[in-house]
Amino acid sequence: MFRGICKNMICPNAECPCHTDNKPGKVVTHGFYNSRAGKRRRYRCFICGKTFCSTKNTPYYRLQHRRSKFDEVAALSVEGVNKSAISRVKGIAWNTVHHWLEKAAESCGKFNCNKSKVMDIRELQADEIRTITGGKKTPVWIFAAMDIWSRYWPATVVGTRSFENTKKLFRAVSKQTNPQNVPLIMTDGFEFYKSASRRCFAKCLYAQVIKTRRKDRIIKVEKRMIIGSKNQIEKALQESDDSTTINTSFIERLNLTIRQSTAYLTRRTTCFSRFPEYLGNQLEILRGHYNFLRPHRALKFGNEKRTPAMQAGLSNQRYSFREVFTFCYILKILCEIKMKMESELQALPNAA
Repeated sequence: MFRGICKNMICPNAECPCHTDNKPGKVVTHGFYNSRAGKRRRYRCFICGKTFCSTKNTPYYRLQHRRSKFDEVAALSVEGVNKSAISRVKGIAWNTVHHWLEKAAESCGKFNCNKSKVMDIRELQADEIRTITGGKKTPVWIFAAMDIWSRYWPATVVGTRSFENTKKLFRAVSKQTNPQNVPLIMTDGFEFYKSASRRCFAKCLYAQVIKTRRKDRIIKVEKRMIIGSKNQIEKALQESDDSTTINTSFIERLNLTIRQSTAYLTRRTTCFSRFPEYLGNQLEILRGHYNFLRPHRALKFGNEKRTPAMQAGLSNQRYSFREVFTFCYILKILCEIKMKMESELQALPNAA
């Protein structure tokens, strides 16, 4: 039987030298195995002699369904379709849909974390969405931030409306911000934004938009300059490509996208989240889809359609769910190599 050498594959066995050295080219094809979806290719490592399939260490491992169905379930979940509807449409059990989305959320979370790099954030908006989990007596808030120029969604936090969660959101954004920049931050009148922005950003400009409502109608809009002088904020607005005045329009539009794309947040529905963890998992899938998979209408230049990650310089292509879910296999290998190198460095003084 002819055996082809797989030049780009690395042995998933953690004890194999081929795996630890990160040197592909020692893996060959090794026949097929039968599954419910048909024949699948097997591979064999020349070094350790272990055999494995191409889905090892990915969400597709032992799936017993076609990988395209797994991708379709993830795609339906970010289009506002709830788990019960997905189960009926795709003809699979509700527990299977729930388990698949948990695995998809884990992969998307790793992908989002690995792809997050230092960005040139100059204009930032933040806001929160109120929802419920388990019952009306336990409200939960979704904190989200947005880079206006690229429409990139850098971080989100699910929890109570407290200073710790506000600081956690801004701290996650500040790690992705160039420390030499002085970003203009615009939020609503929530009290903890001011102190959190001062703690998490070395230098920043901060302004608030206070809306007064009466009978569900906005009757007054007040704009306050909190951190920075009037000239500094006006200069930042003049240099902005999107904003001409202090506003929170962009983050409010992102809030609408989050509500429309998450079945848990649909108004007057029985499909609310029973646990905050389920809501957080769904938001991880949605954030990865919004930043890396879905082209943004405001980022269309002629025939070219860009995603927020492409506009922010974090990627040079539009990804698919298949690429996101298989990326975790490469990421796991790199993490294991990094941990091994750190352990070897720690053992050097002891050996000496």
